[in-house]
Parts: sequence; C-alpha cells; structure tokens
Amino acid sequence: MSGLLWVFRHELRRIFLLRPVFSVMVLAIVLYSVFYPQPYRTEALRDVPIALVDLDGTDMSRQFARRLDASADVSIAALLPDQASAEREVFARNVYGVLVIPKYFERDLLHGRSAPIALYGDASYFLINSRISGAVNTLAKTIGAEVETGRLTAASVDPAVAAVVPDPMPTTAIPLFNPQGGYATYILPAAFVLILQQTLLIGVGLLGTYPDPDQAEVCERASAAVRVGGRLLAYLVLEAVVFSYYLIVLPYLYGIPRLGSPAAIFIVALPFVVAVSGLGMVVARLFRSPIVVQLVSAAIGMPFLFLSGFSWPGDAIPEPLRSIALVVPSTSAINALVNVGQLGAELSDVRPEILTLGGLVAVYVAFAIALEVRAPRTIRAPTGPS
Repeated sequence: MSGLLWVFRHELRRIFLLRPVFSVMVLAIVLYSVFYPQPYRTEALRDVPIALVDLDGTDMSRQFARRLDASADVSIAALLPDQASAEREVFARNVYGVLVIPKYFERDLLHGRSAPIALYGDASYFLINSRISGAVNTLAKTIGAEVETGRLTAASVDPAVAAVVPDPMPTTAIPLFNPQGGYATYILPAAFVLILQQTLLIGVGLLGTYPDPDQAEVCERASAAVRVGGRLLAYLVLEAVVFSYYLIVLPYLYGIPRLGSPAAIFIVALPFVVAVSGLGMVVARLFRSPIVVQLVSAAIGMPFLFLSGFSWPGDAIPEPLRSIALVVPSTSAINALVNVGQLGAELSDVRPEILTLGGLVAVYVAFAIALEVRAPRTIRAPTGPS
C-alpha cells in the first residue's frame, strides 16, 4: 500500500511540474470549457437574411412578406426588383436565399388555384438552408390553410368544419430533452466527453514518454502492477475534479438540461477514465516519443468523432466500423453519459455500455501492466522540443 501511495503522489506531482502535461490536462481543460461552447451559445439560427423579389405587388404578397420577416428564423434583408439582382446579392454573400413571389399570386390563391412560390437557398450552408426552407414552408402552409378556410366559410360551410378541412390532422411537436430545439444542447454533451478523452489520452501519453529522473526509485519501490495502479489513482483524482466541472457545472452554466444524478454520472465516468488512462499508457509505451504521441492523438481525434455516432447516425455507419468503434472508450461513454446525464436514464438502461467500458478497462490495464514489466528503469530524453 505504501508503494501505491508513493507512486500516486509522485505521478500527481509530475502532472503539475511537467509544463506540457499541465498545459494539456489542466490549462487546456479550462480553455476548452470557455471557448469551445461559444459558437453554439445561441442554440439555433435566428434572422437568416434573404432577398425578396415580389413580382405580384398585391396585398396578399406583401402580407406574406411581412409575416415571413416577422418570424424568428428569417429576415428579409433586401427587396429587389428582379431575380438577377437577387442572385448578385447571394454571390456577394449578403443574403443566403432568394424568395420569388410570382405574378398573379393573389389572384390564383383567391380563385383556388395553385400559386407556387420559388425559393432559392444557398445549400452549401446546410443548417442555414434548412432554416430558410422550414420557415417559408411553414408560412406557406399556414396562409394556404387560412385562404382555404376563408373560401369554405364564404361558401356557407360551418366555420368549425371549415377550420379543420385544410389541416385534418394537426401535429404538435414537443422537443423532449431539448426544449429550445437548439444545436448546443445536442452537440455539447457529446463533445465534452470527446474533449475529456483527448486531453486525458494526450496527457497520460506525455507522462509515459517524458523522462522521469526518479524512474529507478519508482521501479524499486513498487512492482509493475502497483506502478500502474498508483498512476491510475492519480489520474482518477484529477479527473474527478475535471469531470465534475465538465459534466455537472458546465451544463448549468450553459443551460444544458441535466436530469441525471451526479452519482450515476460518476459510476459511468469511472470505467471511462480508467480505460482512457490505460489506453494512454499503452500508447506511450508503443510510440515512446512525446511528439509522436501528440501527432497520433491529434490524427485519431476526428475519426473518433465520427465513429462515436453522434455527429453521424450510428445506424448509417458500416457494421465493421461500428465494431471497431467499440474499442474506443468514447464510443460507449458518449452514449452512456448522455443518456444518464441529459436524458435521465437509469444505470440499467446503459448496462451494455458500462460492460463494454469494463471490458476495455481489463484489456488496456492488462496491456499497460505487461508493457510496464518490460519497461526500462530509465527513459531516454526526447529529442524534440519540450
């Protein structure tokens, strides 16, 4: 036990004394928490500028334009006389779409004929284009229903019946677990887990590759298994603070719903931290260079993002890749932590993910101990810059 505690204190001291490690495991954590969520703070796009070409110039077309401009999603930034002028505004990136109201728009509507409007959206911006088309389609259906209701009422149809005919099955959408329907609530909880994995993986990898003047004493005081256990304990103590900050404090600061209890979150986080730490030790022993560890960790960060199944639907990922993704701790941890933390799931609901993380702990820690047995008593100093 004394050897375990000695290694624990020694490794914790190295985290704060080695500047590259401190920068990754402490400073980067703080900086990411401040700067990464800022682009998503508004949750959803608002007042996307578009151009309007009104070829009809009637009360109905002007009413359509006013109601569209009053919506939260779209703002009519320019009223132009023809489509060519509107296209120039799109190419200049002053607007992101063009709405063309055709001639005879009001006349066709009042006569019960189809009155199509043309919307040209900049599809190179997927979210912006979706926001514009959604706002225009919703308003078009609303006005169409109002016109049809008015026609039926004028034809002596009971007003209650006339109001139902244009929309016989109205839908009420309730966004569960994401009241604002925003992007931050969706992306940040999963992104936080990936940030925690990458910083811990790089930090542990650097600790295992930078030379330790006391390496010989560490080997004398503790066996390979005890050395690995003491280091894991040091990482767990530090990450207990980091995880509390990221998974409990930050959701409150940024208004992200959190329905799960802290105890459930920590139960899932425990095998995740140990698995990532064990993987970091294995990476350090395999590559043996701080620069290589940083380059490899940076290179695999983006594949980890896509394999995790939250930026791209997991069901759309080929089965072989989904199987490979299970060896990455974040794949199971994201599903488990988001379900427990944000959706209020019980631990029994994420049992497969917890078992997967437990299996990764056994595999990576066993590999780390095996490689530690073969490790030299001194580590050669790196040739690159520190």
